[in-house]
Amino acid sequence: MIKLTIDGREVQAEEGTTILEAARENNIYIPSLCFNEAVEPYGACRLCLVEIARRGRERLVASCLYQVEEELTVTTNSDRITSNRRMITELLLARCPNNKAIQDLARRLGVEKTSFKLEDNQCILCALCVRACAEVVGVYAISLVGRGTSREMATPFYEPSDACIGCGSCAYVCPTGAIAFEDVGNTRHIHWPSNGMEFKLKKCKTCGRYWAPQKQLDYIIKKVSLASDAFDNCPDCRD
Repeated sequence: MIKLTIDGREVQAEEGTTILEAARENNIYIPSLCFNEAVEPYGACRLCLVEIARRGRERLVASCLYQVEEELTVTTNSDRITSNRRMITELLLARCPNNKAIQDLARRLGVEKTSFKLEDNQCILCALCVRACAEVVGVYAISLVGRGTSREMATPFYEPSDACIGCGSCAYVCPTGAIAFEDVGNTRHIHWPSNGMEFKLKKCKTCGRYWAPQKQLDYIIKKVSLASDAFDNCPDCRD
């Protein structure tokens, strides 16, 4: 086990653990929007900045990327950190001024307004959806496209993606609710910030309920070599 100090508390963490993970395991709050334990850390939002000191050197690092080290001293809420986080939060609040998740975060960090020009977005470009699609689902249906102020999340060429299976993983991991899906009748509707798609749902042979996208079930059957009738019944009607 690695011993380190976070905000004056001596804590222990397994080797390979990041500072953010070690802090959360010890109920020490570090804000973050782009972190999810299901995917590799990315360091996009920079809200998780902390100040580390080791061997007389001090610097700011993204706690979701920096692994714990023996005798490391971590400060999560210094004036320097607060100043950086407030600036980042103001930028997020300017980009997504009407987003509840961003508003709640700003309120918790003591940011009441932004001095930057207001936009009207919901997506913060954290790429959690892109990473979940690639790393967890394995289909690479969406990506970040464009550069600078025109950068956004989208399907290739903004057209319906043949790779997308309609699983909704992107919506589940989105920290701001910028992606949503709903099942209406026999169809699943997925809504991304730039476009959307529809998927036919599988009908349970026993109860008649539409319960999952047919394309998603076909993908799972092929991926793990299941019988073609493996999903004829919904989970509630299986033996």
